[in-house]
Amino acid sequence: MVQLNFEILINAPVNKVWFALWDDHHYKKWTSAFSEGSYAISDWQQGSKIHFLNPAGSGMYSTISELVENKKMCFTHIGEIKEFQELPLDEKSQMWTGSTENYYLKEENGQTLLTVNILSLDEFKDYFSAAFPKALDLLKNNAENFTIYIEAMIQAELKDVWEKWTDPKHIVNWNFASDDWHAPYAENDLRTDGKFLNRMAAKDGSFSFDFEGTYTLVDPMNTISYSIVDGRKVKNEFQAMEGHVKLSTNFEPENHNPLTLQKMGWQAILNNFKKYVESGN
Repeated sequence: MVQLNFEILINAPVNKVWFALWDDHHYKKWTSAFSEGSYAISDWQQGSKIHFLNPAGSGMYSTISELVENKKMCFTHIGEIKEFQELPLDEKSQMWTGSTENYYLKEENGQTLLTVNILSLDEFKDYFSAAFPKALDLLKNNAENFTIYIEAMIQAELKDVWEKWTDPKHIVNWNFASDDWHAPYAENDLRTDGKFLNRMAAKDGSFSFDFEGTYTLVDPMNTISYSIVDGRKVKNEFQAMEGHVKLSTNFEPENHNPLTLQKMGWQAILNNFKKYVESGN
């Protein structure tokens, strides 16, 4: 076995680097340097099992041996996976079972130093020495140009999805994250340089706010981009598929709430929209 060490300085705060490492959407981007379509399945808790897979269902199974959010993620690798099934240890896997892969993050002055230590078989030294720097460059680009990604697959025609996403008479029926909220008012000047305003309010009257901005691009049935009043940018894309529409959103997060919480909130609204459209209203 050989110990390999890699590091990269990323011009982004540690919470964004951490999210760019382990959020499913971002994880697939930087691990494409190892295998296109790579992904991981886990609940991302210390002590839990994790499956590292390619689209064909091959990979390895490991455990998360240490996890301290925004500081370190450590894996202990166990054995191989074929056709999505864990294989018992054999003579080959016995050679590397127990090997480790550790990620350490340290922030200073708004920048994050990421250090990666891996214990590998000698035969993979050249491969990892070439692939890991490429992967970390992809990660650096994602973290320094950071957005949060959400999506929904909606069983409807594109015209119907577009209309219900953009028409105020529909917006007021879905633009909230939970049943104890509602959207009492919406206005929408749907054109490039046009403005919009969506009011969101707790049903008990305890709180409300206006979500408003200016469109930077409106490409009918395809793309809607806008800037929120605080300057953050958002891009919505509509992709027609057979019997479905893929609606995806990339948004720049704010700096007050945890990134995971922001993703959950925006995803909840998108899920509510999907439910509204598919109900036939």
